[in-house]
Amino acid sequence: MDSSPPVPRMLTDELRQALLDAQQQVNALVLGKAHEVRLAFVALLSGGHLLIEDLPGLGKTTLAHALASSLGLGFQRVQFTSDLLPADVLGVSILDPGSREFAFHPGPVFTHVLLADEINRAPPRTQSALLEAMAEQQVTLDGQTHALPDPFFVIATQNPVDLSGTFPLPDSQLDRFLLRLAMGYPNVDAERELLRGVDRRDLIARATPKLDDQQVRALREAVLQVHASDALIDYVQALLTRSRQHAGVRVGLSPRAGLALLRAAKAHALLLGRAHVIPEDVQTLFIGVAGHRLVGEAESSAGAALAKAILQTVPVD
Repeated sequence: MDSSPPVPRMLTDELRQALLDAQQQVNALVLGKAHEVRLAFVALLSGGHLLIEDLPGLGKTTLAHALASSLGLGFQRVQFTSDLLPADVLGVSILDPGSREFAFHPGPVFTHVLLADEINRAPPRTQSALLEAMAEQQVTLDGQTHALPDPFFVIATQNPVDLSGTFPLPDSQLDRFLLRLAMGYPNVDAERELLRGVDRRDLIARATPKLDDQQVRALREAVLQVHASDALIDYVQALLTRSRQHAGVRVGLSPRAGLALLRAAKAHALLLGRAHVIPEDVQTLFIGVAGHRLVGEAESSAGAALAKAILQTVPVD
């Protein structure tokens, strides 16, 4: 790999410390999940969105709340249900009797961090209401385009086991999520501290912001300055090519998935204090980026398993 260039100029000592403080606070609130917390920060700094898929009670919502509290950004939570309408998320135009003009009343999507809780319990029409917001950072209603706050970050959760009355996210919607992760059960020490300690909701309520919107935008700019060598890009391209040829894969990774993987790897490198990407960054993130984008030949084929198999077959030159 190429020798590393200087540390991105926009990442000042003050900004680096603020980022470290934010990660430490979230780790103190979400115990024993340092890897998952780092992936959440990767999604945020990459300008992408995060899908957390796991059983109830494992900290999906806690992670979202802890992250929002540590960032000091606007936060809204929407509980997705079968009767939720697009207007409940995006907003609605209401006729003002006095002016006889329609006035737009923004919905909860007009925030910095949006928690879409149990997103697969809403019907497809409501799910699709988020597509433009997640892809373009804007909402179009009644022919009018309304810009969303910057930064804008969606954290969606879903339960992969209790599928009664749910609507699986279509591939186009899944592709809008940069990363998918699972929380998993806590280890013994973390679970014991949870059982003996203060309620997480009380701790989150007392959390102090460590970053603001301006600093998050600066960090995203710094991510763009992280260097990826030609050899590293060759490795990413080899993974993309293998995904389209691998046995058992019906739909491989698109160029957009490759861009997402590279952008996430740059954010991961930045979080670890490097100004250049190494293959380990790509390997750490590949399953989280690719697992929900791969479509297997059989319905029972798990994307994460296919991604793991692909990763093992592509050597690092």
